[in-house]
Amino acid sequence: MTPSTPESRSSHPDTELVQRAAGGDHRAFELLYLKYQRRVERLIGRMVRDVDLVPDIAQETFIRAYRALPQFRGDAQFYTWLYRIAVNTAKKHLLDLKRDPTVAMSAMRSSDDDETSASEPEQSQGTADNATPDSILASKEIALAVNEAMDALPEELRQAITLREIEGLSYDDIAQALSCPIGTVRSRIFRAREAISNRIKPMLDRQAGKRW
Repeated sequence: MTPSTPESRSSHPDTELVQRAAGGDHRAFELLYLKYQRRVERLIGRMVRDVDLVPDIAQETFIRAYRALPQFRGDAQFYTWLYRIAVNTAKKHLLDLKRDPTVAMSAMRSSDDDETSASEPEQSQGTADNATPDSILASKEIALAVNEAMDALPEELRQAITLREIEGLSYDDIAQALSCPIGTVRSRIFRAREAISNRIKPMLDRQAGKRW
């Protein structure tokens, strides 16, 4: 891997916006907010899972990021630094939830429905010509099973696999976002993938044995 240099960091598209925002340019920070709001909310939603809390935690994340901008040195990419703040902010709220662990089941079901419906257009476009009602139903069931398998993971595994598979971060970026060694990141992602695979394999085997 090519080591990061000041020149390579300064060429990142976020760099100018970050510098302007750190200098007090509110519009520049607003652009960063608009760029990463959905991704931060999606990450937090995977950690907290109560959809009613996600916007507030995301807002707190960006407030903390804005206040900390003068201390941002560019050792990591901005989005990695921002995700680390989001993870820490979500962890704080998870500790608060442990004091009041009641989580609305309707909110959890709503989150699953949103994720499943969001993937439906891609599935229908890719299989419109040869899809059958049974195969579409099977695809939805598998997608739901994957979501449930991810939700059942321990927190540290769910964070790692979310950043890798959903957000598309590199192992280095995940290590920085979670403040842990890259070897730990690799181990967590391996264990998460194995747990998800073990959970959905029986379903895949059943589907493979059917004739559509």
